[in-house]
Amino acid sequence: MATIALLAVGYMGYYFCRSDFSVVLPLLIQEMGRHGMPADAAKIHFGTIVSAGVFAYAIGKFLSGSMADLFGGRKNFLGGMAGSIVFTVTFAASGTLPFFTLAWIGNRLVQSGGWAGLVKVTSRWFDYSRYGSVMGVLCLSYLFGDAACRYIMSLLLGAGMGWRGIFVVGAASLAVLLVVNWVFLRETPEERGLPSPEANPLNVYAGKDDDAEVRVPLRAILWPLFNSVPFWLVCLLSIGTTLLRETFNFWTPTYFVQFVGLSSAEAASRSALFPLLGGVSVVVCGVLSDRLGLNGRNRVLFSGLALVALCLLALALTPPSANPWVAVSLVALTGLALLGPYAYLSGAISLDFGGKRGSATAAGIMDGLGYLAAGVLSGDTMARVTVDYGWRDAFLMLAGVGFLTAVVAFVLVVHQHKRQPVPEEV
Repeated sequence: MATIALLAVGYMGYYFCRSDFSVVLPLLIQEMGRHGMPADAAKIHFGTIVSAGVFAYAIGKFLSGSMADLFGGRKNFLGGMAGSIVFTVTFAASGTLPFFTLAWIGNRLVQSGGWAGLVKVTSRWFDYSRYGSVMGVLCLSYLFGDAACRYIMSLLLGAGMGWRGIFVVGAASLAVLLVVNWVFLRETPEERGLPSPEANPLNVYAGKDDDAEVRVPLRAILWPLFNSVPFWLVCLLSIGTTLLRETFNFWTPTYFVQFVGLSSAEAASRSALFPLLGGVSVVVCGVLSDRLGLNGRNRVLFSGLALVALCLLALALTPPSANPWVAVSLVALTGLALLGPYAYLSGAISLDFGGKRGSATAAGIMDGLGYLAAGVLSGDTMARVTVDYGWRDAFLMLAGVGFLTAVVAFVLVVHQHKRQPVPEEV
């Protein structure tokens, strides 16, 4: 339980240095306006910065996953924290777009090691029979962590703190958690005198996972994953769901301010409903997938993504004159439908595929492909679409993404159903 708590609270802390940019974006746009830059131009510039940051995060995912499997997850987890603190302080000390860009790219690059490190440590500490419940709790760390950090920042904004103060407080908070994890977190249970847990016997390494302590070439980790058709279907799902999640994570406060008409503090607090209800979704989806059997998780994926497409279509049809709670409720419902299925892609499913040997690599590839696609579309492209065509067309585009992702999930359901063993007749 101590390891779960350290990993969960530690990863929650990452969001002090990740959600801050989204929360203060309306203030940054206003500040650029005071320096003579039109609001639409500033939005596009910051959207480009977001895209560059997500692209760096994606590249880091590929690298950090393999590094965690080869050299250990604890180093990834702590290194990501330390680097994020440095770049967050650098961002706060900046005042021009080039420095904002470099600081944000650096921040997202080093943060990419956090989740891969968490997955690797988890694979070493817990038996495969507990993957679902353990990863469900740990996935709550980035959903509730995002919500909690946004709410705390909304209180600070409401008290009159500026955007630089938000960044400094975030860096200081993560620094405290870095020290705690540095002192108490361990790579394996053997370091505490505890037995090594059993990995999923159906992982793609076909029994070789028992030799997880033995250093193997990178190709020995990659090749079994690349030969798995379900693995590539899950990667496609990661692309679609990551694009949707990143878009909502970054643009929701700005959408609430510019389209719905909320204040910056109100937008920050109500944007927290998206990850908050997403946390509820993780728990509900976990219970459902356990009760629905071997193919249950895939069926939950399909159902959730179909509901996401409907919610996005409803957002596209919501006029600016509607009650603000209509848009807020639809955004929250989107989080409820999306984030539970999303959480399993880089969580329990990665552990199922990779076991002790390749779990971080599996998570890194899934996440990396997702963030590569989301890199341009969730930042720069969304900014240009909202400026040139408005929020309605932006949500119509996202509804199309949701529909296509649901189709891939349906294909995965059919594929895995055919692979299930047929019960013998008595």
